Amino acid sequence: MKMRFWRVWLDDERKCPYTDFESFHSVNEVIEFVKTHVGMIMFDLDHDLGIYAQDGGDAIKLIHWLLENGYHENKDYIFTFRFHTMNPIGRANMEALVQRYF
Repeated sequence: MKMRFWRVWLDDERKCPYTDFESFHSVNEVIEFVKTHVGMIMFDLDHDLGIYAQDGGDAIKLIHWLLENGYHENKDYIFTFRFHTMNPIGRANMEALVQRYF
């Protein structure tokens, strides 16, 4: 069976510049997407989600949720990550989690 491939853009302000991405503003929206879309998921993440942070936190919380729920060990999923955040500390923290667990 061929694994499906999804692209996810998470940002509070910037419009996704790509036509083949699913675009979201909040972590909780992405969590619901992950729960229902098994396969390969490439995330392109902002860190600071402004007013949308009240709906699941900043983007690093998505990575924490994936880890807390065992998605990094689930063979039905393959994740890759890119970061378009302008927050250097947020980027470094997200990159460290991804390098360690994914």
